[in-house]
Parts: sequence; C-alpha cells; structure tokens
Amino acid sequence: MSLFSRYLIRHLFLGFSAAAGLLLPLFTTFNLIGELDDVNPDGYRWTQAVTVVLMTLPRTLIDLGPFIALLGGIVGLGQLSKSGELTAIRSTGCSIFKIAIVTLSAGVMLIVALGVIDEWIASPMQQQALQIKTRYNNHDTAGNILWARRGNEFVTVKSLDAHHQPEGIELFYYRADHSLQRYIYARTATISDNGAWRLEGVNQKEWTNGKEITETKESVMWSPLFAGMSLEELTLPGSSFSVKQLGHYISYLKRTGQPSLEFTLALWLKLGHPLLILAMILLAIPFTFSAPRAPGVGSRLAVGVIVGLLTYVCDQIIVNLGLLYSLNAQLITLGPPILLLAVALILVYRFDRQP
Repeated sequence: MSLFSRYLIRHLFLGFSAAAGLLLPLFTTFNLIGELDDVNPDGYRWTQAVTVVLMTLPRTLIDLGPFIALLGGIVGLGQLSKSGELTAIRSTGCSIFKIAIVTLSAGVMLIVALGVIDEWIASPMQQQALQIKTRYNNHDTAGNILWARRGNEFVTVKSLDAHHQPEGIELFYYRADHSLQRYIYARTATISDNGAWRLEGVNQKEWTNGKEITETKESVMWSPLFAGMSLEELTLPGSSFSVKQLGHYISYLKRTGQPSLEFTLALWLKLGHPLLILAMILLAIPFTFSAPRAPGVGSRLAVGVIVGLLTYVCDQIIVNLGLLYSLNAQLITLGPPILLLAVALILVYRFDRQP
C-alpha cells in the first residue's frame, strides 16, 4: 500500500470516528427516551432501561454504518479538499477514480470491522438486552410467544418463567383431512439435559369415532419440535440474530414447513448491509469534488444527512412492502444497495472524466 493510500485511509477513518462520535450519542439518546416510555413501577425500571440501551450500543453502531460511511467520507475527504491536499494529490497525476478505489478500500476495512462486531458482539449483547427487558416487563405477554410444526403436529408456548422453562403449552394433532384428532394442554414443562420435555399438569382430549375422551395426567414426556436454540432466543426478533443463527433457524423452519420469510429477509438485510456501506462511502466522492473550493464541509454534511435519511426511509419502505407482499428476499434487500452503488459509480466516472 502506497504512502498516499495510507494517508487517505487514515483521514477517512478519522472522519468515520467523527461521524460515529456525533451520531452514536444522538441516536442513543433517542433509544433511551423510547426505553423510558416502557418503564413501569411494577417491573421494568429506569436502571434496566439504561442497561438495555448501553447493551444495544453495538447494534446501534451497526445500524448507523451507512450513515457513518457517508458522513465520515464527506468529513475525511472534505478536510483534505479544504486544505488543498486533494488538489496537490491530483496534480501528481492521481485520478479521481484512484481516489475512489482507495476510498472503497477504507470502506471494506470498515465493513470487516462492523461485521466482526455484529456477529460476535452486537448480536449476543442485543439478545441479552432483550431478554432483560422481557424478564422485567413480562406483564405484557399477550398471545402465544412460540409456535412450531412437525407434520400434522402443532405446538404453542404461552410464556417462559423466571428460569426460562415453558408455561402454557398446547399441542394439536390433526388428521389428514385437517380435523382435530387430539389436543393436549400442559400447565408447565421441565426441559431435561437431553432436550426432552416433561409436560406437567396435563389435560388431554382425543376424538375417536365421534366420541370425546378426556384424560388428566400428572406428567407426560414429549420430544420437542423447536430448533437447537434456546427458547429465549426463539422469542427474539430475527434482526437480533447473528448470520450463523439465522442460517440455522431458516433451515429448521423450511425443514418443518413453517414460514421463514421474516428471517430470510433479516439474513439478506445483513448480507446486503456491506453493499449499502460501500455505496454510501462512494457517494462521498461526488460530494467532495462537486464543490472543491467550498470554504467548509457543513453544507455537504447537511446534504449528506438528507441523502442518508432518504436512503434509509426508502430502504425500509421497500423491505416492509416485500414482507407484506411476500416478494423475493434477495431482490428487495440487495436491489436498492446495488442500484445505489451503480449510481455512485456512474457519478465517480463522470467526475473522473471531467478535465
């Protein structure tokens, strides 16, 4: 790597740090305000809310990656442009295209760093934070939190107790003609070390030849349907899963014939995130060279914020429409970043061709 490349990458990472230092406290404050709205005197207190916000800081950093790339690129390149260093660099024969290549190299380094944080730091910490919130905010447990299917067998779990053991388990067994053959309700269940469930407080109903047979048992052993993940993890949103967890859970959902679009979207959003970061950092090139004699970077940052917000809003609209209408996950998650990257490359090419 040449001296010029190292110098440019160093300034870009200074810009990334400045952007993160500005955006992270701002969005953390917004997150804290949102968490404080959920505080109640009977469980979820402000100390837990602060803990949850602090534990989700890495996730906030990951989500802000495209904004950090764009604004950090504008700051880093803008300072070099303001001091005349970019002009001096170009006078040595260095083209805008080469500057863009070095900028993309810095973007790849940023992506690798954020990817490591996402997979091994942000995802586990976010899951722990959500589990803390659920534990202290368990007054709001409307609806069955878990369900699964194996052939004609369906199961729902109402809630988890303080020791993460299932409560309110319902089993439904259907015939080939979709009529209900057997129904089992268990008050609680204990999960053994080998993964088997001991259902306790069991009420069973079975319909045979038009007759209903009711039976009550103290306990029944049952082989669970759920994937090889903890029940607490399965109650969490797909956005909090790591790529490895998403891949494992999607395979399980497909194998058991359950809907997997939500988690497939979450997986492809994670895989498409690097493309969006590359597109955003590349957009910093047109911002820098469109007004190279501008006295400061404030106006460029303002426009950059607008572009970043519009990109985020459009991306969220497309993803939610895709989930609503069950569109192709790869198309709706990779399409917008690829389109934006193509636009950025075209702009870089046009500026590079200018005299």
